[in-house]
Amino acid sequence: MLDEAALNAFIRSALAEDIRSGDHSTMACIPPTAKGKAVLKIKEDGILAGMEVAEAIFKWLDMFTVFTPHKKDGDPMKAGETAFEVEAAVHTLLMGERLVLNCMQRMSGIATLTHRYVEKLKGYHTRILDTRKTTPNFRMLEKEAVRIGGGVNHRMGLYDMVMLKDNHIDFSGGITAAVTNTVAYLKERNLPLEIEVETRNLNDVKEVLAVGQVNRIMLDNFAPADIVKALALINGRFETEASGGITIDTLEEYAKTGVDYISVGAIIHHAVSLDLSLKAIIL
Repeated sequence: MLDEAALNAFIRSALAEDIRSGDHSTMACIPPTAKGKAVLKIKEDGILAGMEVAEAIFKWLDMFTVFTPHKKDGDPMKAGETAFEVEAAVHTLLMGERLVLNCMQRMSGIATLTHRYVEKLKGYHTRILDTRKTTPNFRMLEKEAVRIGGGVNHRMGLYDMVMLKDNHIDFSGGITAAVTNTVAYLKERNLPLEIEVETRNLNDVKEVLAVGQVNRIMLDNFAPADIVKALALINGRFETEASGGITIDTLEEYAKTGVDYISVGAIIHHAVSLDLSLKAIIL
């Protein structure tokens, strides 16, 4: 579930960006006392995401909004179905319409693409991870859409996990120095953060195994055959993650290695928004 305070902060900021001095199109032609009802129409097949967000947006604008879901997040959806009905002040419906659609269309696209990747991994030990390749200030909802689609969220940001990537390692003077410095830093500050280290070849893997003190080893741009060799060296001591240029067409080849996770930024940044529409119900 989304953090309520973070979601409210997002809604406040997004509506401020859109409405600013007022929704003059609505205020010019519709009395503020008018009440109305609308329905969210589904126009493409996929996986539905963003229902919780939609309800929160309308209720942020009008606490007396009546939100009636016909589906829930994660449900398969078909063109022609309806996701929800909403009854509120007409000003609320029109001011919230575009933000609701922007969020739900984007989230449903991500959930749908993630679901395709997850389906490819059925029967394998490997699970799909997202990355930080997200839209600024929209990451929370993009990662929620990955979760709804059946994927696993990697770290949310720079603050909730240590990931020592190639630049960290190079600037530190090597893997051993980077890990040793990190362990001392976390201990000094009493930060219970997991550590992941990126490796670029089998020699890097051997160095991580020698220094230890980490939670996960990333195998970056490894061919599947080299992942098999790396997993034999690691022998279950640490979690493993394959990353770098893995597509839906090569996904199973990597899953067959037995790696714990595959991280794919494309499930977010290559996702295409799905077509949804909010339509007034005229009684």
